[in-house]
Amino acid sequence: MSHPIIEAIEGRRTINLFDPSRSVSDEQIGELVRLATKAPTSFNLQNWRFIAVRSPEQKARLRKVAWDQAKITDAAVTFIVCGQLTDERVLAERLAPVVKAGIMPAPMVAGWEAAAKSLYRDQPWRQRDEAIRTATFAAGTMLFAAHAMGLGTAPMIGFDPEAVSEQFGLGPDEIPVLLLAVGYAAPDNWPQKPRRPLSQVFELV
Repeated sequence: MSHPIIEAIEGRRTINLFDPSRSVSDEQIGELVRLATKAPTSFNLQNWRFIAVRSPEQKARLRKVAWDQAKITDAAVTFIVCGQLTDERVLAERLAPVVKAGIMPAPMVAGWEAAAKSLYRDQPWRQRDEAIRTATFAAGTMLFAAHAMGLGTAPMIGFDPEAVSEQFGLGPDEIPVLLLAVGYAAPDNWPQKPRRPLSQVFELV
């Protein structure tokens, strides 16, 4: 099968060596975030936030609380991808554009609010799980958006979440789910690594 999306999945690789001499523009950074927000999100909550760490000073600050990983300072930008704990009280605002666009009937909003309240209210483990899922969907979408723009990416979980939250002003409802370094690949990066055979990971029932 030949299709640009399939080709991107087949061709993408994790970049560990970035060219520190090459930057990305504000417009490119904004476009990456815009495309990331096209990712799936439960009830259209859109419970994510993206902090683009680009200046040398802020990169150095992030690197100190992220296991001293060189890719943070070598990449053009590193995103702190945050998931926000689910809260059904924001749904009316988040769904208003959906209603205005004629996609959803206005009376349906209250039903969605009730369903989200039943699913998440007073269930902190489920709120946290959804925040992590939402941020991960967004980061995966951004990863392929960057690939389409000729950029490489490196997702990272090697950081101190409490220190990142403190250093970069995350709210009490925000979780720094992962870092995503984005920039231009330097030579000598590995190709995409082979994956386990389907016989080990796939069951058809």
